Amino acid sequence: MRRLIFLFAFLVPAGLLAVAFYMEHVMGLEPCPLCWLQRFAFMGVAAVALVAFLHNPGDIGGRIYGFLLSVAAGIGVGLAGRQLWLQSLPEDQVPACGGSVDFMLQVFPLMDVLAMALKGTGDCAKVIWTFLGLSIPGWTAVFFTLIVLAGLAILFGLIRGPAGNR
Repeated sequence: MRRLIFLFAFLVPAGLLAVAFYMEHVMGLEPCPLCWLQRFAFMGVAAVALVAFLHNPGDIGGRIYGFLLSVAAGIGVGLAGRQLWLQSLPEDQVPACGGSVDFMLQVFPLMDVLAMALKGTGDCAKVIWTFLGLSIPGWTAVFFTLIVLAGLAILFGLIRGPAGNR
């Protein structure tokens, strides 16, 4: 069961990243700095989950992977929450819009770009797409939260590997 969870924890972010790139390159939706950071968090989740799936560790290793999965997805929850908070601000309190991530990377040092991205811009506060009443960061928060819960269930032994693999 645990190995199947790791597989899904890889496939879901991989699929969501494919959707994100479709939205960017086909639909023309430009990702804001916080969107980019959420993509990186999904990449981290997918990487941990893929390694865990391929490794198929024993009980202690599985718990370590569950912890790492929870941490990576927890970072994503925080980033999505920050963007949802920006989207909930009254218009007069929304921060000014900034340049694109590509522009910022050309002009500023990487640590400054990271700080600006975490702070968010007016671009991050725009709701440019919704599905069933949730914006993009709303959906990423849902998926990140489910992955955090799965990782915690593995970490605390609620989901285990097969009897011969403990």
